[in-house]
Amino acid sequence: MHPNRAFAWEDREALLRFVVDHPFAHIFTAADDGLFVVHAPVLATEDGNVLFHVAKRNRIAAQLPDRRVLISISGREAYQSANWYASENQVPTWHYEAVEIEGTAHPLSEGELVEVLDRLSERFEQLHQPKQPWTRRKMEPGKFEAMTKAIVGFEVVPSEWRGTRKFNQHKSGEDVAATIAGQKEAGREDIVQAIDEATAAK
Repeated sequence: MHPNRAFAWEDREALLRFVVDHPFAHIFTAADDGLFVVHAPVLATEDGNVLFHVAKRNRIAAQLPDRRVLISISGREAYQSANWYASENQVPTWHYEAVEIEGTAHPLSEGELVEVLDRLSERFEQLHQPKQPWTRRKMEPGKFEAMTKAIVGFEVVPSEWRGTRKFNQHKSGEDVAATIAGQKEAGREDIVQAIDEATAAK
């Protein structure tokens, strides 16, 4: 996370909502055999735990059980030109928001894994196919069970949450206004909204 305290993001409920809204993560671990990362969708529970699954053939799968992991999730991001400031002697930078979660990955039982898969599909089908959502009941008998044997699920109970929200909220009012004008010109209304949120939270 960024070392500047001006960008520290510590609202636990906001961090949890961020994970819910940005459910695709990079999940890292380290072992004697080296460094490992997998890219996977995650589910955040109401109590703040994180659930995910990976293919058993993925090289990280055998390394995950009961090992510490780092889950990294990013959101809105954009380039900032030094021309988009009112002040002189500025340099380009990058706007971004990100959350890191540390904890130990505990294997799920087969029944728990199926529950996670059902919850994943239900959530995203309701977002993208609410009128005719897909469910595993649409599969031929035995197909889902056979495919489930090729994956393994995990639950992470976080020991630490870290967040960074870096959108020039530490700059002067003139530079923030100039930043917004530059991002609008670049067509980045999402970054303009992020700047508004970050400066309002100061």
